[in-house]
Amino acid sequence: MDKPNTHREYDFSFEDFFNDLIDGKIPEIFKKGTMLSGIKPSGSLTLGNYIGAIKPFVSYQDEYKLYVFIADLHALTLPIKPEELKENSLNLIAVYLAAGLDPNKAVLFKQSDIPAHNQLEWILTCNSVLRNFLEMNQYKMKASQITAHEGIPTGILMYPSLMAADILLYDTDFVPVGIDQMQHVELTHDLAKRFNNVYGETFKLPKPIISKTGAKIMSLSNPTKKMSKSESDKGTIYLLDDIEITHKKIMKAVTDAESKIYYDPEKKPGISNLLSIYAGIKDISIEEAVNIFKDEKDYGVFKRAVSKVVCDECLRIQEQVKSLKENKDQLNKILENGAKIAQEKANLKISEIYSKIGLKF
Repeated sequence: MDKPNTHREYDFSFEDFFNDLIDGKIPEIFKKGTMLSGIKPSGSLTLGNYIGAIKPFVSYQDEYKLYVFIADLHALTLPIKPEELKENSLNLIAVYLAAGLDPNKAVLFKQSDIPAHNQLEWILTCNSVLRNFLEMNQYKMKASQITAHEGIPTGILMYPSLMAADILLYDTDFVPVGIDQMQHVELTHDLAKRFNNVYGETFKLPKPIISKTGAKIMSLSNPTKKMSKSESDKGTIYLLDDIEITHKKIMKAVTDAESKIYYDPEKKPGISNLLSIYAGIKDISIEEAVNIFKDEKDYGVFKRAVSKVVCDECLRIQEQVKSLKENKDQLNKILENGAKIAQEKANLKISEIYSKIGLKF
């Protein structure tokens, strides 16, 4: 197997981009419907992040005008050390690129580099009611996990307003989401409609897109719960973890006593989750994954097959991330170029909004 190219050169030129605009040419990234998404650099990236979000980004970049950002402002909703936030953000842009996101096709940037995100967040907040946020499922869940003595950080309650601003700022047509994030898109619709009804048509109403494979990867130790940084460590695979740790976690994954491999999330959540992971990594359907293992009776053999594809993919990503991080200047340049494009679009939108609400005259 050939070693992957870990020294890819990116030829994006911000100057060429605007020269094309001046010459009347439409850059390739602006010929398709707009899609936007981002990931919080609030902790180590999980296999669920990779299969459910980052891998689909790579296929979307050839279908849509894609904006992918590092949601570093969202990472502030709970306390995080500055050095941890910096390292997580650096890892995230490196993983984006290692996974196959191409800055010549997608706009990659840091959320905090675009002030218009905060500007629109405040406007949407002032055009909303408290009930909108108190009814959010994620707020209820996180609030229930915090003691009265600690106090609930305000950011946990209000961050859906920033999420709505992220989406609406770029006239987004499509938002890739997990099933558990559908409520955020619904809230975005509500806030956009409320604003449009008062100030006239301003915001598009984005459509959610749910990936068929790997939309929700579950915990290996408790396959009825989503794999996440807050779930049990033994049930969560971290993308940049030591490969031996990843292998051991998969081999210890909860299954059942039936010795039959088929997809049924209710009756066989553990086996179904492993099938989802295998299909997500291999870029095949669940049905294809089931067909590969339909005659296998030994769960140990099945787990080893899943472990191999996961460990091979994680090792490939890790090698490229290590190489990319050796050239931080290149990573910063990619983010700077992406921020310039995002800023241009965001400033036009915020200027339109300011005029409509009376802040600009």
